[in-house]
Amino acid sequence: MTKQFPDGFLWGGATAANQFEGGFNEGGRGFATSDTARAVRPEDRKTMGGEFTTPMNREKLNFALNDKEGLYPKRWGSDFYHRYKEDIALYAEMGFKTFRLSIAWPRIFPKGDELEPNEEGLTFYDKVFDELNKYGIEPLVTLSHYEFPIHLVTEYGGWKNRKVVDFFVRYAETVFNRYKGKVKYWLTFNEINILGLTGYLSGGLLFEDGKLHLDEMYQAVHHQFIASALATKAAHEIDPENKVGMMLARMEAYPATCHPDDILNALQKDQSNLFYSDVQVRGEYPRYMNRFFKENNIEIQFEPGDKEILKQHPVDFMSFSYYMTSVTRHPNNMTEEQKATAGNLILGEANPYLEESDWGWEIDPVGLRVTLNKLYDRYQIPLFIVENGLGALDKVEADGSIHDSYRIDYLEKHVKQMYEAIEDGVELMGYTWWGCTDLVSASTSEMSKRYGFVYVDADDEGNGTFDRSRKDSFFYYRDLIASNGANILND
Repeated sequence: MTKQFPDGFLWGGATAANQFEGGFNEGGRGFATSDTARAVRPEDRKTMGGEFTTPMNREKLNFALNDKEGLYPKRWGSDFYHRYKEDIALYAEMGFKTFRLSIAWPRIFPKGDELEPNEEGLTFYDKVFDELNKYGIEPLVTLSHYEFPIHLVTEYGGWKNRKVVDFFVRYAETVFNRYKGKVKYWLTFNEINILGLTGYLSGGLLFEDGKLHLDEMYQAVHHQFIASALATKAAHEIDPENKVGMMLARMEAYPATCHPDDILNALQKDQSNLFYSDVQVRGEYPRYMNRFFKENNIEIQFEPGDKEILKQHPVDFMSFSYYMTSVTRHPNNMTEEQKATAGNLILGEANPYLEESDWGWEIDPVGLRVTLNKLYDRYQIPLFIVENGLGALDKVEADGSIHDSYRIDYLEKHVKQMYEAIEDGVELMGYTWWGCTDLVSASTSEMSKRYGFVYVDADDEGNGTFDRSRKDSFFYYRDLIASNGANILND
């Protein structure tokens, strides 16, 4: 019997407007939080350091908005804004069944709070979706992916302001109506749990004292939960064919030892990660958060009807990003040296059984199978891997070829574990490789951390032709999709 993936499995690739689209000052688009993300210093890149995890205050924001000399690579991205036809043709050549992209909110509502949308922005995405539909590629569209309108930051304080819920719902209803019949798969917030790590990029939160305030962060998250539920309600009412998913940055954490304290620590790490999907999938706050809120003096302000909104409008499917796993250890079991460095170990301590990428991210294909099983056991709704990939340094040979065997190896091993999870009983809708065309890194704003099957001739400073070329992995993924995985599952 030939092994292959289920019929209708959605193979494809994933991007985000803030890293890929460019054209930040064209077509009536307003300024976004991503436009103020300066390139991270080379020495900070492998620690996910720099501004991605540093609280933003008004002084730094004003500096970035007026800076004429700094480097802000997300403003030009990979120039999809001008090259979308060429890019989509390449995706069709690979055989994509779906393409994940995000709509830049400030391209539709430049300030975020207008009553009427920007027609030029709506028209741009009309053309993109028409081009995808021409090739039979299903769009998978994220409504908010780290490109929050700056005006909503400076005038309203970002997502900690309840008014932003109404602005988001207006935006969502606008695009649901406009693209009815062209788009049926939607995600509300990209990696909604990352608001707890960044605050600014995804939530528009400013912290003047340079410290993350948990009470404000969790109130902002609550507002996003309500906005997502109301958007889901609107999507179903506008077009019953619409399917809406939540999106989580999945952070699978292994206990460092079998010491009970380490096991408990891993459980608590899991709960802090899955809190977000528990609310959006199950439609209510999990009881385990009560203690966390109590011990951290957090009191979420619920408006009348909020509990009913969450309960009545859960998501249709769960999507997530998966790049790596981590190892966690209870502080009681740490050496003094481990305690001293623990605050900097965003990625967790090293796993001696795994290899690392060029950026220190541990490669764990079996961990993907573990994650798929755990999530499906917990929720029993369809799952969708909407980000997975390998950021690496690529070398262009004299003849223009790029031999990225390391990327092919990563892809093959993860796809095989996806198949095993499906055999385990997991309902998996599809898989979109992150950064299918090279794009600017989310955390460090560098181009040299390349994920794509398609190479973009541009460096970290934005120098280059931005021309596209095919890597070896391009042809590998094309053949994998054409056989629905059979070519690697039966070798």
